Amino acid sequence: MLGAERGAAENTLVSYGRDLAHLLENTPVSLLDINRDHLRNYLVTVQKRGLSARTQARKLSTMRQFYKFLYAEGLRTDNPVTGIDSPRPGRPLPGVLSEKQVARLLATARDQAEEKADIKSLRCHAMVQILYATGLRVTELVSLPLAAVQSGEPYIYVRGKGNKERLVPLNENAIRALAVYIGAMASQSVGGHSAAARKWLFPSRGATGHLTRHHVARILKQLAGESAILPDHISPHMLRHAFATHLLAHGADLRAVQKMLGHSDITTTQIYTHVLEERLKTLVQQKHPLSKG
Repeated sequence: MLGAERGAAENTLVSYGRDLAHLLENTPVSLLDINRDHLRNYLVTVQKRGLSARTQARKLSTMRQFYKFLYAEGLRTDNPVTGIDSPRPGRPLPGVLSEKQVARLLATARDQAEEKADIKSLRCHAMVQILYATGLRVTELVSLPLAAVQSGEPYIYVRGKGNKERLVPLNENAIRALAVYIGAMASQSVGGHSAAARKWLFPSRGATGHLTRHHVARILKQLAGESAILPDHISPHMLRHAFATHLLAHGADLRAVQKMLGHSDITTTQIYTHVLEERLKTLVQQKHPLSKG
């Protein structure tokens, strides 16, 4: 149902399966026979094992969706999750790369692409430019088909969560980096890639036919080290955070950022305004003449 009707991503399906398997391993009855006390005891066990409130809330959300489905299908006469409150995890503010750090990262990728001009350096440059220009999720980036990029057009087509499509604009640097990379791909031998793999913007010889998110994370960490940025301080998602935060800092409309990020709910996007608020508070405390007296 999640995959076929809701179009849930593969990572979501794997996560739901893992949560339900863990529940089954830690309860004395089958999933169909579980009652509310079983679920409460399970959540107490999970808490005692030191799992975060966020992880507990996710597991409870999985159970809520699962038993709601069983009830709707007539496989249970009740929903045992009803009445169980979800832990309220604190919402941590995302770490943010400064504009100078991002500029350094982009400059390193550009210089390497110009100096080496091989497919790996050109690919790295294109990926970093796209991530910062669009704020794509890394899973959206690696699963971009070649057809998502129209030659010379200042946008790309993105299929995001729930199979929802959106049009995301590109800046001139990203367009140029993409054009050079795609030109190099077209001119080089495609030996070793299957016909299916050739449809992807970032192909790979792996089972999926395209790069994995872990591969992209490794590429970014290596680039960070070469840019004098601590590798632990960077990830594909950090560039997504930087994209949103820097846009808002320069006066972008929150609704426009929401659409580009592919958030279905504006409250998800609003976390970036909290980041800006914290930065403004710090700025006032450090720079305002009256704050020191």
